Amino acid sequence: MSGQTIAAQTAGYDNVPAGRHGALAPMLLPGFDDAVPSAQRTFRAALDAMSHPGSIGELAEPCGVPQGLSPGLSALLLALVDSDTPLWLPPETPEGVRAFLRFHCGCPLVAQVAQAAFVVVPAGHAVPDLMACAQGDPAYPDRSATLLIEVASLDSGPEVTLRGPGIETHATLAVQGLPADFWTQWQANHARFPLGVDVLLTSGSALCALPRTTQAEA
Repeated sequence: MSGQTIAAQTAGYDNVPAGRHGALAPMLLPGFDDAVPSAQRTFRAALDAMSHPGSIGELAEPCGVPQGLSPGLSALLLALVDSDTPLWLPPETPEGVRAFLRFHCGCPLVAQVAQAAFVVVPAGHAVPDLMACAQGDPAYPDRSATLLIEVASLDSGPEVTLRGPGIETHATLAVQGLPADFWTQWQANHARFPLGVDVLLTSGSALCALPRTTQAEA
């Protein structure tokens, strides 16, 4: 095993016990307790959320949660991200989060938000402008980005009304913790369909989806 791989596994972990002769023994946070079925159930939960915009679901699969992530955001990343999905994190994200993702997901971490297939915004970090993220192109709209955003609450913020595919008449969503101009940005994002981004919102272990087909009225 190369020194670079060892460094990737051990960087950013606290409370690491000393081994023989004072050497540090790596303590790697686990991924899912039961990797394959947990990833499948989490992936289905994400698909179900995308099929029913505005509905609140639960990400119940136990997994390691590095400092700086929530249980729901950790589970989504373990289920959705792999070596073919470039990922962007805010520059201030703890190194332990990066090490966790490098080891369990093998995803390339990119410096420019426009290069990312997944744009991940843990709690306490600024959400990039939606237009700054990959929008796809007319021939391949699926090459746009998906944003995974941790918010303070999915049921106690300013209410918006949602309409569109997957919603029988309308749905009401009350998110606390989005940028003040998020819903204005979202209206412009919806207008760019079939281009534009999709969003998954997490709060603790709760999950809600906003596909680009969803209209939002404040």
